[in-house]
Amino acid sequence: MSKYQQLQLDVFSIFAQTIWTDENIKTFPSNVLVKDATEYIRISVLPTGNPLNSKSASGLIIVEIFTAANQGPMRALAIADRLDQFLLGKSITTGDSVTQFDNKSSVTPRGPDSANSNLIKSNFSISFNHFGVL
Repeated sequence: MSKYQQLQLDVFSIFAQTIWTDENIKTFPSNVLVKDATEYIRISVLPTGNPLNSKSASGLIIVEIFTAANQGPMRALAIADRLDQFLLGKSITTGDSVTQFDNKSSVTPRGPDSANSNLIKSNFSISFNHFGVL
């Protein structure tokens, strides 16, 4: 399997675990247009860094957090705190690859969602390194 496909599988495997699904936060990849949801996250895996070799990648995970408008920032920040618990400093080993997440993250309020004014969007980001065996 290619490094980019494996990287996607590694990242989304976290959000398929019962401990995350029990959070009841709908989770989608970045290319999904979500309608009629009052709260969800959308995940983008951006391999933008300089790879060490043909089996490695580095970059950012951006998690768009969508919460109900007119509720203040606390719910988005609570979701960002949960994302920290699931990602900060963690490693995922799958077969011949390892994906490691940085030990720091950031969250940025973005304001009303352009596609749905009933939602407010915030962006959570964390760096990663992905290594495959040559």
